[in-house]
Amino acid sequence: MNIEIPILETLLISLIILFSGYYLNSKIAFLRNNNIPEPVVGGIVFAFLSAVIHVNFGINLQFDMALKVPLMTVFFTTIGLGASFSLLSKGGPKVALFLSVATFYVFIQNAVGVSIAAATGMDPLMGLIGGSVTLSGGHGNGATYADLFISEFGMHENVFELAMAVATLGLILGGLVGGPVSKRLIKKHNLKADTSYHKELDDTVTFVPEDHDFVNPKKMMETLFVILLCMCLGRLGYEALKSIDIVFPAFLIPLLFGVVITNLTEFTKIYKVSRACIDLWGTMALSIFLAMALMSLKIWELVSLAGPMIFMVLVQAIMLMIFAYFITFKVMGKDYNAAIMAGGHCGFGLGATPTAVANMETLVSRYGSSPQAFLVVPLVGAFFIDITNALIIQLYLSLPFVSG
Repeated sequence: MNIEIPILETLLISLIILFSGYYLNSKIAFLRNNNIPEPVVGGIVFAFLSAVIHVNFGINLQFDMALKVPLMTVFFTTIGLGASFSLLSKGGPKVALFLSVATFYVFIQNAVGVSIAAATGMDPLMGLIGGSVTLSGGHGNGATYADLFISEFGMHENVFELAMAVATLGLILGGLVGGPVSKRLIKKHNLKADTSYHKELDDTVTFVPEDHDFVNPKKMMETLFVILLCMCLGRLGYEALKSIDIVFPAFLIPLLFGVVITNLTEFTKIYKVSRACIDLWGTMALSIFLAMALMSLKIWELVSLAGPMIFMVLVQAIMLMIFAYFITFKVMGKDYNAAIMAGGHCGFGLGATPTAVANMETLVSRYGSSPQAFLVVPLVGAFFIDITNALIIQLYLSLPFVSG
């Protein structure tokens, strides 16, 4: 029996799921320490409850998901609006260098995923799901591309649930492997914290652009106007490209318009986009989107594909540990800051930027501060890698042996 839930009730339930995730994270140290996102925690609990209802009573809940895609687009638009070139220059050459390293690894991550998928008889697109779509991209990116793969490439609908499971497993592994990698580098090379690093960065704990932004209703509405402008222009751009048989993910064009608008306004100084408001809109949109997305999680459909995908993610974790240990550390300077960045790379290369920050906070509390790492890693992980990742995924989708 199917029970249809209208749009307002769907939104209400998604918020209940989100708040339950906040509550569980506050009470369960494992969830809190491993930076498992609140909507994922609440969503998985709700999914288990739905599975119990389905198995025991044969009831399926059908939610009105009309708000899901707009919320997802809002989130990715804020990613574009946050990608200020002035932020890139603030970090200096280290930011560009680390972005290059992380972007290069995204190529490897997808190559590993596609190769394992082919070797185990799975659809090559599953290799992208077990690659940068979910691991470097996170839950939001995984949900987005799962919907794209279902609608554009005819994949089974359980690919969404699988993407959420892979992203969650990656998040946990990212929080577990980063510390040991950095610890080994620090011990092996006898590295010490650099106390002479530029004093103005000494208070940097994580990258929070323009903390002094004053947030008020007018600022929030102005920022919403800019976001909606990017989304409308993005839709026009998407339709124009589609008419000439160039198909990008629908969220990518608004994201690129966001990049153009935020840097154009900075250059001309005709308007100042509020970083604080961008962060708020992006965080709210992503949280509600994920809660909505996970409401329809069908756990009972995961059994047949869970084994190969778990194997794929474990291989990905080992590969990133090797890459961070031998490549990230070496390219970033083979010093203490580079060792901390290697641990951070494990965090967002498998999970998310908060995981990277958590890895680094644990390390510096024991071995000494690294302001440079806390500027470079969150800046790349929170903003720029999402853009390069989207472009690389699109490149892989253009390959005949991947998209079929």
